[in-house]
Amino acid sequence: MKILAIEFSTDQRSVAALVDGRVCGTAMETATRATHAFALIDQVLAEAKLEREEIECLAIGLGPGSYTGIRAALALAQGWQLARPIKLIGVSSVECLATEAQEKGWFGKVNIAIDAQRNEIYLAGFNLSITDRLEVEPLRLVTLDQAQSQYNAGEIMVGPEVNRWFKSGRALVPNAAVLGRLASSRTDFTPGEQLEPIYLRETTFVKAPPPRVLPTDKADAH
Repeated sequence: MKILAIEFSTDQRSVAALVDGRVCGTAMETATRATHAFALIDQVLAEAKLEREEIECLAIGLGPGSYTGIRAALALAQGWQLARPIKLIGVSSVECLATEAQEKGWFGKVNIAIDAQRNEIYLAGFNLSITDRLEVEPLRLVTLDQAQSQYNAGEIMVGPEVNRWFKSGRALVPNAAVLGRLASSRTDFTPGEQLEPIYLRETTFVKAPPPRVLPTDKADAH
């Protein structure tokens, strides 16, 4: 299968093209206001010697992470599926990071830590070995103090910005090439309208007050 993987959950945005699980083209850039997703895609497709019409599946990193970046990737995927009959699959960026840590040989209890703003962190725990990648603590929101206690216990902290909080944390960003390889072994395709970012907080809305009715000047009315 020809897969285009898009991972925009951090400021290091990446795209990769894979054919039957083999990476054929990659590109990465730091997100700016001038970031143009299709420029990255065209660069990758040219390297892979593929046309857009040949892509059979889009794999999207669902985060958690940059809400704006993830939403941009989802909108791109949804628009692509409206234009062409293409399969879509969402992959957790946490799973992607755990896979990268495993490939780097960071074995034992490894925590994937991602900034959640509001002095909180998205945290998930894995036991990693050469052959196994086992999630032992599901993704959750924790305070910085809670995460610090696990770091103080000698556990490995891995993630895009871990050095902001943990001196010996191991910085790592989710990579589209790894995302694509994970997607190539899965078949849980999803309609575009059902793809959602991984976001653990409940969405809250504040209802706007009714419009004010301004008093009329009876004298003016006459």
